[in-house]
Amino acid sequence: MKRVKLLFVAVILFMGATTVANAQSKVAHIDTQALVEAMPEMKAAQSQLEKLKKTYDTEIKAMARELDTKIKQYSAEAESKTDDENQKRAEEVQGMQNNIGAYRQQALQDLQQKEVDILQPILEKARVAIQKVARAQGYQYVIDATQGGGLLVADGKDLLAEVKKELGI
Repeated sequence: MKRVKLLFVAVILFMGATTVANAQSKVAHIDTQALVEAMPEMKAAQSQLEKLKKTYDTEIKAMARELDTKIKQYSAEAESKTDDENQKRAEEVQGMQNNIGAYRQQALQDLQQKEVDILQPILEKARVAIQKVARAQGYQYVIDATQGGGLLVADGKDLLAEVKKELGI
């Protein structure tokens, strides 16, 4: 009977020790912003977005120049035109201003959507690489250590070098 009690106590202690050992999770951190910025795909994406932004800026500036030219022309000719003609010209100028505003708004939406479309695969590739490295090294949690991301102490393992190696950068 004493041996059964001793065995029972030993099993309980063993299970308690196992629970404590399992409760200790391995945690690592990585600066995902630094990782993504180091990826060659990101440099190409930024270049593509910048090119598109410049294209929209050029078109908006051309529209604005055309509007300014019309305003100057209509202002110079205003005294020689009838009130009805001046009213039509004012409506035309207002329409052009509205068109420029609408185009600017659409360009901004297009740029934002293009940014999402371009960056999503890059971020997904980084996430997959982080998961692969973390799992291979037995980490259960990986905390984002990006500046301002909320990580206050980073004494644990930094996975940035290993993930860069996984991505070939």
